[in-house]
Amino acid sequence: MSDLEQQFREDRALRNSALALLKADVTHLKTSLSGKGLAERTVSRITTGAKDTLDQASEKAGDKVGILAALIGAIALWFAREPILDAFLEETSDEDTSEPDDAEVKDSDTEALEAAEIELTQPEEAIPEADPNIEKAPGDDHE
Repeated sequence: MSDLEQQFREDRALRNSALALLKADVTHLKTSLSGKGLAERTVSRITTGAKDTLDQASEKAGDKVGILAALIGAIALWFAREPILDAFLEETSDEDTSEPDDAEVKDSDTEALEAAEIELTQPEEAIPEADPNIEKAPGDDHE
């Protein structure tokens, strides 16, 4: 056998082994993907990650349960702040009815503004000139 034939047989054996390895990988991939869908695998990974995070958090929390309860309560109050404030402001507005509503305030402001405009648009009376026949008081020599 010549060197060329020997090289040809080695290359063919190498090609066949690479093809067998590729087919085995494809078969393994098909079997691993056939059991679960993409969404199911994603949910499984997220669930596993959440469980691991919860376990780590519970280990680190230890005896600091009071601090965690206060933190969770503060977060709950933060998310519920709008309804709480609305209820509180509604109660105080029911108790205090002496304040005028917005329409009354706007009407009184409009009336005051109109009165000021009327005063500004009226012509001023002419200032009377001094009468030359009026005698000057003693000590009025300012001319």
